[in-house]
Amino acid sequence: MTPILSALLGGVIIIMLMALRSRYASFQAQTPADYAGLGPQFDLRQHLSGPIQCEGMIYGPTGRVASRFVADMEGTWNGNIGTLSEVFRYDSGTVQHRAWTLALGNSGDITATAADVVGLGSGRVEGPGVMLRYRIRLTPEAGGHVLDVTDWMYLMDNGTIMNRSQFRKFGIKVAELVATMRRVPSLEMTPAE
Repeated sequence: MTPILSALLGGVIIIMLMALRSRYASFQAQTPADYAGLGPQFDLRQHLSGPIQCEGMIYGPTGRVASRFVADMEGTWNGNIGTLSEVFRYDSGTVQHRAWTLALGNSGDITATAADVVGLGSGRVEGPGVMLRYRIRLTPEAGGHVLDVTDWMYLMDNGTIMNRSQFRKFGIKVAELVATMRRVPSLEMTPAE
């Protein structure tokens, strides 16, 4: 075998291994069915209802923290249609407002819209996991790019929601978000004794 043919064959094998890894052993490879019957059941109407406190970080393409944020969220539901209003406060001082409209199908399918989402987002609830895929348009200050987003939320046994999202442009990961979401306990008045 000639050195050129060996190099080409080696390159093809590396590309095939990378494709297999991407398809079967990566963040992108997980499916909602992977979480069927595991852990607590994620009910959007319950777990994304009322006031929610969120803290998180955004990692840039080099894997370093590019931004930190806290967010106040408020979820309201009318049957299977919900609104999740969000106010993000970034470490840069920037404040961002977003309102999601979520529609939950009886089989666990989800559709989602927001002002900065291009088209319709879609996903599924299964066991303790929620997956949502959508395209988001960044603000003009952030370049105005449209990114493909895969968003996963995982319900923990104590009710905390762990959120991990990857943002891609032309299939290349350009950012990742990791956050926690916790429902804010209501202050119920107890009768005076």
